[in-house]
Amino acid sequence: MSKQPKQFIEENDIQFVLAQFVDIHGVAKTKSVPAKNLMDVVEDGAGFAGFAVWGLGMEPHSPDFLARGDLDTLSIVPWQPGYARIACDGHVNGEPYDYCSRVVLKKQISKLTEKGWTLNTGLEPEMSLFERTEDGSLALVDKSDTLDKPCYDYKGLSRSRAFLETFVGALQQVDFDVYQIDHEDANGQFEINYTYSDALTSADRFTFVRMAAGEIAHDMGMVCSFMPKPSSDRTGNGMHFHLSITDDQGTNLFGDDSDAHGMGLSKMAYHFLGGLMHHARALCAFAAPTVNSYKRLVVGGSASGATWAPAYICYGDNNRSAMVRIPYGRLEFRLPDAGCNPYLVHAALIAAGLDGVERELDPGEPTNINLYSLSEDERKDKGIELLPQNLGEAVTALEQNTLLQELIGKDICREFIALKRNEWIDYCRHVSDWERERYLELF
Repeated sequence: MSKQPKQFIEENDIQFVLAQFVDIHGVAKTKSVPAKNLMDVVEDGAGFAGFAVWGLGMEPHSPDFLARGDLDTLSIVPWQPGYARIACDGHVNGEPYDYCSRVVLKKQISKLTEKGWTLNTGLEPEMSLFERTEDGSLALVDKSDTLDKPCYDYKGLSRSRAFLETFVGALQQVDFDVYQIDHEDANGQFEINYTYSDALTSADRFTFVRMAAGEIAHDMGMVCSFMPKPSSDRTGNGMHFHLSITDDQGTNLFGDDSDAHGMGLSKMAYHFLGGLMHHARALCAFAAPTVNSYKRLVVGGSASGATWAPAYICYGDNNRSAMVRIPYGRLEFRLPDAGCNPYLVHAALIAAGLDGVERELDPGEPTNINLYSLSEDERKDKGIELLPQNLGEAVTALEQNTLLQELIGKDICREFIALKRNEWIDYCRHVSDWERERYLELF
């Protein structure tokens, strides 16, 4: 049920409302609106010059991009007293805009709704804490966080508790059911777990998580980074998606205790998984959307012994080296990183998964071995395909997958491909410090 805006504003002493949407990269964009004008945003929308924002397919002479607020998302902004936030859908000329990724996701959700289904997702965002030194370089906030295998380390968790407690407290104030926080496998890296929700709410919440973590850290003199791979020899910041579909009665349609593989999956779940496997290389472009993402999705290990990120297109029982892990009765899609656009990833997962269900695609047999230990020849003998190993490969895979583009939406896919192709070209032309150190006086 939509919130009563007048009562909400009065009870929370709201002075300004952030009308918020995301660009094609998933970066939060806002306008600050006096609270008395909230309903203008809900009914008409806050106006933006779309050409000033990445990926909206607009020119300087285009009509205004109007961000219309969804009252169900109205919440306080705990780290900014007197402020609220409302998530918005993009409209142009009075119609939902096909280049707005929240609109794209809602169109995919409508395909599920027609069947009486709801996609529930639980996201597991990882993040890294840094501070800037006097010379502008980055350093760990906790100088004592130096263990080779720091995962779950008490000291590492405890010594960053000031940030973590403030961050979690802010999320709890807006009804996040945070149930676990841990120190992850890289120094200065943390993961937060909160209860799953429907796909649209999950995407809205993750956007709020990045807003909260970034600003709270900034206020404390820190940098909270969701960069996929901030350190070359340490694990990257992933964001695993736990997936299940329920019907109108709340029954888990992915669950079946009679599963011959013992993983508790229904035939429908296997077909949905088949869709993810079939479209995996193209999905990679949305799930791992930056040049840096592919420093995480590598064949090989890290200083702690494993990357915990997938490099191969396969699934397995409790196999954390596979692209999809089966925790029992649901899927864990391990490909996405914390730098993704959550709306586009959700939309792509629905499109690929439903294609698998409708065509009854077979995901093949599970692979329950340590994939990190396979040689190239062993991988090929088992028929296991490799995920794209750079952004250029992933964008090409999406470009060639015209079916997935059609299912998601040609307009936004075309815009995404063009921007990411340019990003890859810019990177390839960039001359790095590594290159100068290696080649400057080599010849």
